[in-house]
Amino acid sequence: MKKLFYISGIIALLMVLSFSVADFFSSMTKADYAEGTKTLKFTTKMNTEHIANAIKINPNTAGFEAAVKKYVNSNFSVAVNGSPKTLTFTGSQVNGESVWVYFEAGGISDISTLKIRNAILLDTYPKQFNVVNVAYKGQQKTMNFQRGKEVNEVSF
Repeated sequence: MKKLFYISGIIALLMVLSFSVADFFSSMTKADYAEGTKTLKFTTKMNTEHIANAIKINPNTAGFEAAVKKYVNSNFSVAVNGSPKTLTFTGSQVNGESVWVYFEAGGISDISTLKIRNAILLDTYPKQFNVVNVAYKGQQKTMNFQRGKEVNEVSF
């Protein structure tokens, strides 16, 4: 019986170690609709090392925020009710292993359909998986993006 527990323990340890070696590539975006200002506000969380590799800039340098802004603007787009919206970059911050990026789209009075293109890090990391959670007038929708499926649309 002890031998069985010992073997089970070794197998479990090997499984845990095999998972820790694999690199996981993902970003998470939260989109919240602010009815008072008619604004769709986005907060994106990415791995610091991954975005730094994609834009080829050290996150501790002064040009990092500008490069992240340019990168997000070229890899993330929004259309509301079939109409493309301009994204306004409102800031970013590096917090250890994570980079938080803030941007918004204004002038949105009502959302029937929301179409998002999210290609963040998909060119750099083929196994990248991006998630966008949208909160709109009490409804929650989740959109998933990966290489080959950079565009997704939800209806409200």
